[in-house]
Amino acid sequence: MNKALWGGRFKESMSEQVADFNQSIEVDARLFYQDIKGSIAHVTMLEKTYIITSDEANQIINGLQGIIADYEAGNVTFKKELEDIHLNIEKLLIEKIGPVGGKMHTARSRNDQVATDMHLYAKEMTEAIITSIKALQHVIIDLSKQYHTVIMPGYTHLQRAQPILFSHHIMTYFWMLERDKARFSEGLKRINISPLGSGALAGTTFPIDQQYTASLLEFDDVYANSIDAVSDRDYVLDIMHNINLLMMHLSRFSEEIILWCSEEFKFVTLSDAYTTGSSIMPQKKNPDMAELIRGKSGTVAGNYMGLLMTIKGLPLAYNKDLQEDKKGFFDSIDTALQSVQIFTGMVDTMEVNAAHLSNITQNDFSNATELADYLVTLGIPFRDAHEITGQLVLYAIDNNILLKDIPLDHYQGVNKDITNDIYTKLDPEHAVNRRLSDNGTSTKSVLNQIAKAEQYM
Repeated sequence: MNKALWGGRFKESMSEQVADFNQSIEVDARLFYQDIKGSIAHVTMLEKTYIITSDEANQIINGLQGIIADYEAGNVTFKKELEDIHLNIEKLLIEKIGPVGGKMHTARSRNDQVATDMHLYAKEMTEAIITSIKALQHVIIDLSKQYHTVIMPGYTHLQRAQPILFSHHIMTYFWMLERDKARFSEGLKRINISPLGSGALAGTTFPIDQQYTASLLEFDDVYANSIDAVSDRDYVLDIMHNINLLMMHLSRFSEEIILWCSEEFKFVTLSDAYTTGSSIMPQKKNPDMAELIRGKSGTVAGNYMGLLMTIKGLPLAYNKDLQEDKKGFFDSIDTALQSVQIFTGMVDTMEVNAAHLSNITQNDFSNATELADYLVTLGIPFRDAHEITGQLVLYAIDNNILLKDIPLDHYQGVNKDITNDIYTKLDPEHAVNRRLSDNGTSTKSVLNQIAKAEQYM
C-alpha cells in the first residue's frame, strides 16, 4: 500500500528511484521554522472561524511546539519518503497527538503552504541581507574617515588619470551598496503578501479569514488572486536579481582589492585572517577571500538564470517545476550573506599604505589635467590647452622627468604668461582640493559626502 499522505487513489507505491527523485526534504528542511509558524497561524485562524474546536487547536499548536522542542534537542529525523518539510512535520504531528493532527491541513494545500513558507523565509533573509549591508557600509565610512586626507591616483581604463582622495574612491562603494540596500528594502513590499488560504489554486469553501492569518504572520496584505498566490515566484527572482547586483558590486570591489594588495600596486595590505598562503611558494600571501567573492558572483548569476528559465514556460497554476525554486535561491542567499560578512571583516582589517599612495601621485603624470586647466585660465581654449599639455608630457617623458621638473623658462617658451605658480598648481594636494563641486574629490566635498552617507545609516 502507498504510505504517502496523498496516496489514497494510488494502487502502487513509487519506485525507490522515483521517490528519491521526487523528494525535496534535503533542500527544504531549512523551512522548518517557517512551516511551523505558518501552521500555527493557520490553526489559530481555523479555531477563530469555528472550523475546528478550541481543544483541537490547542492540541495541534501544543504538538507543533513540541516538535520544535524535539527538533532543537536533535530528536527529529526527516524522512525522504515523506517528500518534503510539510509532510514530514504533519506526520510527526500525527504521531505525537494522533488523528487530530490531520485537521491541521484543513482549508489549505501544500501549494499555498510552501508559498507561505517561502514568503516568510524571503522576508527574514532580505532583512538579514539589509542588516549585513549596513554593517559593511559602516566599515567603509570608518575607513574613509580614517584616511580622508590620503591622496591616490584615480584611474580610467586602468591607466592613471587624476589624483583623488582615497576616501573619495572608497566611498563609491558605499553608494553602490546604498542602492543595493534600497532595492532589497523596496522589494519587501512584494514579499510581504500572504498566499495562505489560496488552496491548491482555487481558494477554499471553508469560511476562513485570510486577513487574520496575514496579520498573525505580519504580512501587509493578501494576494488578490489565488492562482497568482500559489504560482508567483517573482519575489524570489526579485531577490536573486538584487543579489546579483550586490555580488557584482562586491566583485568589482574585490577586483580592486586584488590589484591593490599586489606587489605591483602595494596600495593596501590585507590581514592574515583574510588571506591564504601557497602550498609551494612560501612568500605568497593570496587574497583568496576577495577572489572567492569575485568568483561566487558568477555562481549567483547562474542560479538566477536557472530559475528564470525554469519559470518562463510554466502554465498556471502550480507545477512541480517550482520545487526547483529553492536550491539555487537558498544558495544565493547563503552566498550573499557570507560574502558581505566576510567582505566587511576583510575591509575592516585592511591597512591602507598611505605614504606609498601619496608618493605615487608625486611621481606620475596624473596632474596633467591641472596643467591644461591652468593654461585655460590664461585665455587659451581648452582644446588648444589640451594639445599643448600633451606636448609637454611628451617632452617630459623624452627627458625622463616629470611636469613639475620642467624648468620655468621652458614653460614660458610655450606661453609667456606662465609664472612660478604653475608648480603649486601641479601639486597633487592642490589639484585635489580645487575640485570643490558637490560630489568632487576635495577634502571639503568628501567630508560633506561622508556626513551625508551617515544620514542613511
